[in-house]
Amino acid sequence: MVKGLYTAYTGMRHQQNRMDILSNNMANSATVGFKKEGSTSQAFKDVLAYRIKDTTDGWRAAGIGKMNLGVKIGESYTDYSQGSFHVTDNTFDLAIGGDGFFAIEYTNKAGETSTKYTRDGSFTLNKDGDLVTKDGDYVLDTNGKHIRINPLAQTFIDQQGNVIQEDRTLAKIRVVDFQDYNYLEHFGENFYQPVDGYSMKQPDCKIFSGYLEQSNVTVVSEMVELISISRAYEANQKVVQTIDGSLDIASNQLGKLNG
Repeated sequence: MVKGLYTAYTGMRHQQNRMDILSNNMANSATVGFKKEGSTSQAFKDVLAYRIKDTTDGWRAAGIGKMNLGVKIGESYTDYSQGSFHVTDNTFDLAIGGDGFFAIEYTNKAGETSTKYTRDGSFTLNKDGDLVTKDGDYVLDTNGKHIRINPLAQTFIDQQGNVIQEDRTLAKIRVVDFQDYNYLEHFGENFYQPVDGYSMKQPDCKIFSGYLEQSNVTVVSEMVELISISRAYEANQKVVQTIDGSLDIASNQLGKLNG
């Protein structure tokens, strides 16, 4: 009976994890270039050999000869499918049609710089005429340099990412792609950074000026999923309450001695 409590408890933890991820998706449903996340689960029978020494669920390892049933929270994943385009008619709003990421020179609070990657193309010019993100981080060209533009001259950005002023190409916006997106991890809400073992490839894409890629989160689908998660959580909660009631009867009523 107590094993039933544990099984229900793991179910509640799994649904809570799904709820946290779903809430983050919905909070970023209007964030430009955001990619929704999801989570997986693993049944006990599928990970038996690992569970013997597993302590990641907050309990001590089960050990040989013991059974901790229930569900184990699996891995989180990111859906990199392309979102819809929104027309802005702003030359410096860019959207990637296809696979790939803009390369951004990110500066942390300590003043250290590193290259991060994003699908958010809502760029602008700073006071010096450099093309930057809305947070002031520099957009890089194919040579890894900042892109400086004359703000007084008319600017055109073609589908290959060439920045053109007065019939002269000033720079080409750097867009990169990766062989396996499993080697990417989130950095903040809208940046990605590669981890050890990654490899790059030539991107197959076009750049569209005057457009922004919207989040690929579908709010209606997320709301339906929210209802499903809530009901699953409540079902596990009722199991806990039922077993708790049975234990109460067993200990306080059936265990009484007749005087």
